This record gives sequence, structure tokens and C-alpha cells, in this order.
Amino acid sequence: MKYKKKERQEKLVEMIEETPFITDEELANKFGVSIQTIRLDRLELSIPELRERIKNVANKNWNETVKALPIDEVIGEIVNLELDNLAISILDIKEEHVFSRNQIARGHHLFAQANSLAVAIINDDLALTANAEINFTRPVKLGERVVAKASVTNRNQKRTKINVRSYVQDELVFEGIFKMYRSTEK
Repeated sequence: MKYKKKERQEKLVEMIEETPFITDEELANKFGVSIQTIRLDRLELSIPELRERIKNVANKNWNETVKALPIDEVIGEIVNLELDNLAISILDIKEEHVFSRNQIARGHHLFAQANSLAVAIINDDLALTANAEINFTRPVKLGERVVAKASVTNRNQKRTKINVRSYVQDELVFEGIFKMYRSTEK
């Protein structure tokens, strides 16, 4: 469906408010216009580019900091964190993440994103993966953005159970149940 400029820009604002991590390319496809048109619309509406939107969301949502590992050891970029509750990270799949022959992401990168998010969510100085049940639901390709969402589902004694689901757009690409050891009982 083709929109007039004013209507497209209104829908663009709505879409970015609902999904701040949407790319210009995804917006261009949804509206049936060029990427340049989307960039011009964003410029006219004073909407920052994706990288800046991610930083803004992260700064607004971060109430707490990672305790169980240095932030630079987290795979992907954490954009939301509530210790012992939930966390979200983003990983853009680049050349170094894929097999050269087919441009499909190596599974260990998706696992590392999910596993490091499961460690990061723990409100403790030490958290280790005791057990993980994982499932890859579809291949992830070069250029795709993986959004991993972790949530604590159970805590008892020195163990915490965390579900992690990773998506490309709205499509599930990875899911895992991580049973984490923590050094203190909380």
C-alpha cells in the first residue's frame, strides 16, 4: 500500500515508537519506498539513526549494571537489564559471525549471545552455566539483527532458571533454558 508523504511519516513515527530497533531497510520494505526516502523522512522528523536510538533506549532503561561478568564480555549489546528479572540484547550478524560459503551465522555466536545474557541477568558476582537446553529454530543470515530476550523463571537455593528466546524481526530463531549456578543464595 502506498502512502502519501504525511501519512507515511505519521506511520513511520508510530512504527519506530513501537519497535525502536527497526532498521531503515525494514522500514523501506514495509512502506515500499527507498532507504533514502526513509532516511530523509527521519531527518525531517528529527528521528535519530538506529545506532543512536539503541543507545537512547539503553540509557533510558538501564537501572542496574551487570555484576557477574565485565560488560565487554557480553556478546551483543545489552539494551535493557533488570537484574534477576529480565534482559534484552542485540547482535548484528556480520562477516566474522558467518560461514564464508553460505553466509549463515555460526551457532556458537547465537549461543554465546544467549548464554552471556543469562549470566548478565544474575544479581551476583559469580554466575556460571550449570546446564543448558537449546534449540535453533532457523538459520540466521549475514546482515540480520538478533534480539535476545532473557527472563528469570525460577530461583531456588544457588540455582536460577532463565529462558532465553532470540528473534530476527518477529521470527523465533533460537530458544534456550539455562540453569545457572550463583555463588550466593538470594
